[in-house]
Parts: sequence; C-alpha cells; structure tokens
Amino acid sequence: MNHEEKKEQIAAATWRVILRGGMKGATVRSIAKEADISLGALRHYFSTQDELLAYAMQLVRERANARIQAILSETLPPKTMVRRVLFEIVPLNEDTRAEMDVWLAYVFSLGRKADSLGVQQEIYSGIRKMIEYLDHRRLLREDLDKELTAETLYSLVDGLAMHAFLEPRRLTKERTAAVLTSYLDSICIEEA
Repeated sequence: MNHEEKKEQIAAATWRVILRGGMKGATVRSIAKEADISLGALRHYFSTQDELLAYAMQLVRERANARIQAILSETLPPKTMVRRVLFEIVPLNEDTRAEMDVWLAYVFSLGRKADSLGVQQEIYSGIRKMIEYLDHRRLLREDLDKELTAETLYSLVDGLAMHAFLEPRRLTKERTAAVLTSYLDSICIEEA
C-alpha cells in the first residue's frame, strides 16, 4: 500500500469513528485503533489531529466532485443533468448520507470557522452555474430573477441536507428527491 492509499485508509477510519461517536469521539487514539495502526504510524501520516480531519473532509469533497464530474461528462438532457448533480449534493444513498453525516459533524464542531475548505461557496457557485446553464438552454422560466432563484435553490439544498441529517426517517431519499424535482419543475419550462 502506497503513502496516499494509507492516508485514505486512515481517513476512512476517521469517518467510521465520527459516524459512531461524533467529533468528540474522533481522538487520535480512537482513529489509530480503528485504522489498526500505532499512534506513531498515524503521526507519520498526519502530524496533527487538525491535519487528519482536514484531509478526511477534503476527501469527502473530492469524492463528491468526482461523482459530479462524471455526471457532467455524460450526454443528458439539461434538466436531467441538473437534477442528477443536485442529487449528489444532498444525501440520497448510504454513501452520500455517511459523507454528509461526517461533514456536518465536522462543520458543527468548528462553528463559524467551518468553511475553511470553501465548500459552501463552491456549492453556491455551482448552483448559480446550474441556473445560468438552464437559462442558457432556454429552460428557465423567463419571469424569474436568476439571483433569487439560485439563492432559493441553494437554501433548499442546504435545508434538505440538514433535515436529512437530523430527521432521516421523515425525510427519506424518495421525499428529498421529490422535493428537489418539484422545485426544479417549478422554475423550468418543459423540455422539448
């Protein structure tokens, strides 16, 4: 196993620890035990706990971006493409739910300093690009304010992610997908 693969293995152990015990349980000792390595070995890869946590969160971001890039490379109708990208941002399956749970535990632990990786700005920027894309393809309703529409969609995505985290039994993946699809339908005209 090479250096980067070992770091990813440790990051995966970090996610499991966070999922079981939250950020308070994510001590260097508990992560080393979960990864089945010594504290010294863990320190070889990550000199501080903050460095380890930042790496684990960056990996969540990279995985989501890779899935989104794969969708963008497909030949899909524009509205379908936007919907599928949105479905990668909110937790609709076990993998994305686990990533979101880990991400939110991390964000809550940092408070206002949470977006040191710039993810929220990246999501907002991506949503603005989706609105521009729909408008460019003449699918966005003409009577809409694009800035307000982007802000509304961003708030909807953020709220759905939060409530899927807090109330997973009520806000199922089917319900989450239906809410996003309904909003998308409300701002778009029918695709030809």
